[in-house]
Amino acid sequence: MKFSKDHEWLTLEGNIATVGITDHAQSQLGDVVFVELPKLGSTIAAHASVATIESVKAASEVYTPVSGEVIAVNEELNGDPALVNRSPEHEGWFMKIKLSAPTEIDGLMDKAAYDKFVAG
Repeated sequence: MKFSKDHEWLTLEGNIATVGITDHAQSQLGDVVFVELPKLGSTIAAHASVATIESVKAASEVYTPVSGEVIAVNEELNGDPALVNRSPEHEGWFMKIKLSAPTEIDGLMDKAAYDKFVAG
C-alpha cells in the first residue's frame, strides 16, 4: 500500500491501481453521507480532483495520486457512503485506474512514512 500527501492510498495489481482515502482522512471528515465518483472511462491526471466526499462536517475533494484511465468505480458507495468510514482502506475504495505512468508510484509514501507525515 502506498500513500499520498493528499491522504489517498493505493494498492497495485499489475498496472491497475485501486485508490481510496486513508483512515486518517475519513476520521477528519466525520460521517460520510454522499460520494460522487468519477466517470468510467475517464482519463485522469495525477493530483487532479476526481471525486467528491460530503460528510456531516464538510465537502472534500479526492485527488488521484496517479494518472490513467478509470476502469472501475465502487458502486457500493452510492447506496452506502458510510462504507468509507467503516472500511476506508479496504471495502471503501473509490476507483480502479489503469496506469498510464507507472513511475508516478515512486513518489508516494509507504505506511511508515505516511504515519510520520500525519504525526507532523
